[in-house]
Amino acid sequence: MRGGGGKRVVLITLDGCGVGELPDAARYGDVGANTLGHVAEACDGLNLPHLRELGLGNILDLAGVAPVAAPRGGWGRMVEASAGKDTTTGHWEIAGIIEPNPLPTFPTGFPEEIIAALRRETGLDVLGNVAASGTEILKELGDEHVRSGRPIVYTSADSVFQVAAHEAVIPVERLYEICRIARRILDPYRIGRVIARPFVGDAPENYRRTAHRHDFSLAPTAPTVLDVLTGAGIPVFGVGKIRDIFAGRGIGDYVYSSDNHDGMVKTLTALAGMERGLIFTNLVDFDMLYGHRLDALGFGAALEEFDRWLPECLAALRNDDLLIVTADHGCDPTTPGSDHTREYVPLLVWSPAMARGMALGVRPTFADVAATVAEVFGVAAASGQSFRRELVG
Repeated sequence: MRGGGGKRVVLITLDGCGVGELPDAARYGDVGANTLGHVAEACDGLNLPHLRELGLGNILDLAGVAPVAAPRGGWGRMVEASAGKDTTTGHWEIAGIIEPNPLPTFPTGFPEEIIAALRRETGLDVLGNVAASGTEILKELGDEHVRSGRPIVYTSADSVFQVAAHEAVIPVERLYEICRIARRILDPYRIGRVIARPFVGDAPENYRRTAHRHDFSLAPTAPTVLDVLTGAGIPVFGVGKIRDIFAGRGIGDYVYSSDNHDGMVKTLTALAGMERGLIFTNLVDFDMLYGHRLDALGFGAALEEFDRWLPECLAALRNDDLLIVTADHGCDPTTPGSDHTREYVPLLVWSPAMARGMALGVRPTFADVAATVAEVFGVAAASGQSFRRELVG
């Protein structure tokens, strides 16, 4: 990872941490959604002193996080210009792809032609083929899966094809093989992700998914800033599921993470070993463990854990480094249903070289992040408007 010295950018996606409904939220059934606002209310206020100093309380009305007169960082909100509200399109847009056509969803299950092709190529029939909660479907079909050996196929409001299997029934590597086959079958349908969902346990009440989850993503539909950086010889390091989201495209070194804490530790480890380049981190627990499971209190506790870690990250930055903290969509645990929500996402930016904080306004697309990263490293951006010059005055 070591190069000849130079600038570094740490880009952290707080998965699912939206900051209020977008103007088109009604089209997605998300009127009234406000992930961070509602989490703060449910927790009777949040203790986020370091995010507050950067300007989080200036972005939205947040219980326990009052606005400050002179934030240390740049602060604002970003609009998702792409159609949809899922992880794939959100991260792609952060990296510079504005996707006008939503990735397809299958709320009534997948067509028989897809299931038949999977059956033919794997020799396995499947259970389920419905839209369902990932934890509830294990309670409903876990025992039958263990008896029959048939994998459980299900989806959600996102463009995902999920395959669940008990690790003692279908070993993890075999499950990954099944998912790779499914990925090949599904490419023509533009389904965003195939997700392997291994689980363990001996009864419906204690079936639990393991850390061996793996995402097999549709390849990005256009070059991203990650591709441009890599092509220019600038290192790109992925932490968490970043490599999976981009199907490996534009990612050099990478490391998976088991949870938010592990992702934060591995981000600092990567930063210590990098002289120049981009570290792109996804912290998934907000979305996966708390948003989808309607656990506002757990969501709030995870935000406070991130805030406690933040000073360690800031202290590790050199004068020319840049930290960008944002999100890919909302996942409001207080609204009906357990799906993602169509929301603005926060934008918090800081560098030791900044003389003062400033309002970055409402950015018309997540791709402004990609344009900023591109300008930092002196490469071309396909879309978005950089805010780097605002940061340096």
